[in-house]
Amino acid sequence: MFNRLTKIGESFAYLGLGYISYLFVVGRLDLHFSLACTILSALWLALTASQINTLLRTYFDVLSRLKVRIPLTFGLLLSGLAIFAAWPGSSLSSITSVTSAALPLLAALEICGWLAVYVNYRRTSARYRQQGHGPLPKGAWVNPDWQALQAGDLILTSGRMANRLHETVGHGEIVVEVDGQMKSFSSYMERGTTLSLLKDVTESNLKGGHYIALRLVQPLSPEQKAAMPMLAAIMLGQTGRWMQEAQRKRTSFYKRFHVPAFLQRFVDKKLPITGYDWFGLFTGRLASDHWTCIGTCLELLHRIGVKTNDYGTGVLGLGTGLLDPIMPVRFLSDRAFRLLTEDDAGAYRKRA
Repeated sequence: MFNRLTKIGESFAYLGLGYISYLFVVGRLDLHFSLACTILSALWLALTASQINTLLRTYFDVLSRLKVRIPLTFGLLLSGLAIFAAWPGSSLSSITSVTSAALPLLAALEICGWLAVYVNYRRTSARYRQQGHGPLPKGAWVNPDWQALQAGDLILTSGRMANRLHETVGHGEIVVEVDGQMKSFSSYMERGTTLSLLKDVTESNLKGGHYIALRLVQPLSPEQKAAMPMLAAIMLGQTGRWMQEAQRKRTSFYKRFHVPAFLQRFVDKKLPITGYDWFGLFTGRLASDHWTCIGTCLELLHRIGVKTNDYGTGVLGLGTGLLDPIMPVRFLSDRAFRLLTEDDAGAYRKRA
């Protein structure tokens, strides 16, 4: 609840400041130019500084980087304009001498604050390297051997969604041990919820792509490991039943409205019923019987009692399904997991 309330407050702060900035840009902010620049820069600096630890901790998320870069550029520009506009002799300077002397000083202090934000941002970026379309922490074990993975590990892969989102990863799978075989549980757009051999999944991602793995900080208990195959089978059954019901409703719709056969074939080809949660892909909702790839992983983790961060809480934190897609890269900041690193690779090679 605290996290959701915090998100609500942050969302309204960004919306409010964004609206005030819009009024300033279109010339409808009823303040002297230099004063308006100083106040706006100070407000953006205060909001960014209050969020800086979180934003830098989630540096790998493109949205977090933008929430630093855009206010930083805008704030520096505003503070620079404030100094210029309040400078004696400037065509924009028409306020009292006391205010004219104070505003450049305040603006200069703001510039120092923005430079501190920039230095912290650059220090954080130095701890990352480019992997695919996005940054990845230096020292991450890229493409770990599938035999080094264990039940409960989360696999994040590159691919189409990573390319579209310009992120380092865009798809998620979770490792499940079934009758002594290591398998990968996920959901695909083309075929819905699936349970595949882990070896096949990892090898397919080595062809022109990459993947990383996250491990639970709190190891699974024997009971949790034993429950995973059964719960995965239940989820597969739920998706199958949902697909049957969805197909029944579509067929009924065709018959009721006498949809021509060629149009039926077109719809079935373009919008096949695979058991993938397309609505959840764009909104971040977690359905009860069909899922996205990350939705599948989260559902299985929650069913075995693993607590993760809250995902899909909505733009304003008002609830799941409100335009808040769950991007796989965000799991890099989930405290329930840790990233497998080169240290893990070295330990595995020694054992092997």
